[in-house]
Amino acid sequence: MEIKNAVAGTLESGDIMIQIAPGEGLQVDLQSSVAAQFGRQIKAVITETLQGLGIDNASVKATDKGALDCTIRARVTAAAVRATGKDVWKD
Repeated sequence: MEIKNAVAGTLESGDIMIQIAPGEGLQVDLQSSVAAQFGRQIKAVITETLQGLGIDNASVKATDKGALDCTIRARVTAAAVRATGKDVWKD
């Protein structure tokens, strides 16, 4: 699946900004003030969401501002749709 650069989310409190670019394998670079406590979980949610959408090769930069898992999934999905042009909400 072809990937182009795409962004979703904001840097507001309680949100996460996801930047997706072409890459080899799935690489997740996380910047978060709570990375010591929740970094592994945040990266797992990002990776699982992308793999569920069929994306196995992408470089992801995530800047977290305290987002919940549901927000992380939504932002990753939005960025993936923008990056691939594949609309996951259509049948």
